[in-house]
Amino acid sequence: MVSGKVPVSDVGASMNRLLEVMRKLRLPSGCSWDRAQALESLRPFLLEEAYEVLDAMTAAATYDSWSPLQDELGDLLFQIVFQAQIAAERGRFTFQEVVDGSVDKVLRRHPHIFDESGETPRASWAEVKAAERRLLQGGKSSALDGGSRHAPALLHGQRLGEKAASVGFDWPNSDGARAKIHEELAELDLAVASGDLRAIEDELGDLFFSLTNYARHLGVSAEVAARAANRKFERRFRSVERSLSELGESPASVGLDTLNFHWNKAKAGERAKNPKVSADP
Repeated sequence: MVSGKVPVSDVGASMNRLLEVMRKLRLPSGCSWDRAQALESLRPFLLEEAYEVLDAMTAAATYDSWSPLQDELGDLLFQIVFQAQIAAERGRFTFQEVVDGSVDKVLRRHPHIFDESGETPRASWAEVKAAERRLLQGGKSSALDGGSRHAPALLHGQRLGEKAASVGFDWPNSDGARAKIHEELAELDLAVASGDLRAIEDELGDLFFSLTNYARHLGVSAEVAARAANRKFERRFRSVERSLSELGESPASVGLDTLNFHWNKAKAGERAKNPKVSADP
């Protein structure tokens, strides 16, 4: 049984070991591939590892399978150490400064927890972050500041809605967000009828953004929901392929009616195994 509490000294030794491995990989006598990397070339690897962590989190939460999460967190940590090593080589900052900065930020944003005097008033995380941004920007800031435009579109859209809502720009309940979906869908229909691809793209984007706001009001992550839908489609389509293969057929060799039959069979099979699965399309 793994204990939930690990001695700090052990963590420090493990972390120093990882840092030393990374340092040696970047030496002239180290790995040619690792030495050739720069921040620009590491971008896709960081994204890939982050998404693999998301998949592992789903496996842990859904199937109580934790080993993949441990493995993928290690891969993500290695990417962080890699970037910190490049920064250290250029004299910008060290991994220790990254860690210290993270700890300082958490302490700063939870003054009511870590101020032992008990005199610090409670402030929300968002309020402290907003105050920090104003200080960094000379007193000028937007409610939409923070977050990354490189984040997946649904995630970014939902975060923008949250930030706007924090200053009162929002519907009072989910009914308004739902009505907006119908409004945007009607505008998309008009754009489709016009045949104007730019207008179609614009209205489709508005519809996606409206869906993120509705998800926010429902307390659901639009990004997680979309990823789950992708996984569900992949799982069921592969089931269709397997069923057809057993009959000596393939999706390309049969008609749509047959494909739909096997699709519905795959759905029914999933619901039989898990009655909580909704009767989705």
